[in-house]
Amino acid sequence: MPTLILVRHGRSTANTAGLLAGRTPGVALDDRGREQAATLPRRLAALPLSEVVTSPLQRCQETLEPLLAARPGLGAHTDDRVTECDYGDWSGRELAELGDEPLMEVVQRHPTAAAFPGGESMRHMQHRAAEAVREWNARVERDHGPDAVYLMCSHGDIIKSLVADALGLHLDLFQRISVEPCSITAIRYTRTRPFLLRLGDTGDLASLAPREDTRERAEAADAPVGGSTGAP
Repeated sequence: MPTLILVRHGRSTANTAGLLAGRTPGVALDDRGREQAATLPRRLAALPLSEVVTSPLQRCQETLEPLLAARPGLGAHTDDRVTECDYGDWSGRELAELGDEPLMEVVQRHPTAAAFPGGESMRHMQHRAAEAVREWNARVERDHGPDAVYLMCSHGDIIKSLVADALGLHLDLFQRISVEPCSITAIRYTRTRPFLLRLGDTGDLASLAPREDTRERAEAADAPVGGSTGAP
């Protein structure tokens, strides 16, 4: 079965503003995000990509632009099932403010019980994304053979939930996984089990350095909803 390359979109204007973007329209890559996207053609140069699938949101589309420009004839299929979680009434709000919401503790400790007001549940988010991957696996294998490699550009919580699914982890444990902006995660699917080959690979170790700010160290104990901002 195919190998799936999961790319989280580059850093966005919402990431740097401390906002939970969700599906809010008009959220673009910031300058750092565009720089990150520009490195994708080089980072993926050795991979013979057979298909590219993307979330419909602008920040994912922009992340793929340099890669698609470098590979004429390789178009991107848009799949709504790998779009960002629908955070409903939380969308567009400041993450610092949301930290005081009682639901945030549920999101952190018991995601399977978390449903966003006016949005979707985290269970549904994982189900639709995993279903999309299984259908794309079958399609890619049918059209390109069992050794094919394809790419999917999506969002932090989506990718974390797909990693949890591949590892057989309960969704309540998915907040222990971290994927930074424009990171690469690779999963090879087989008839009997998936293999996680790479997780959140950016090639940049700066974000592993000790945090100097006491408040930042305290906040690091919780998983960033919507995904981290990564290294400066």
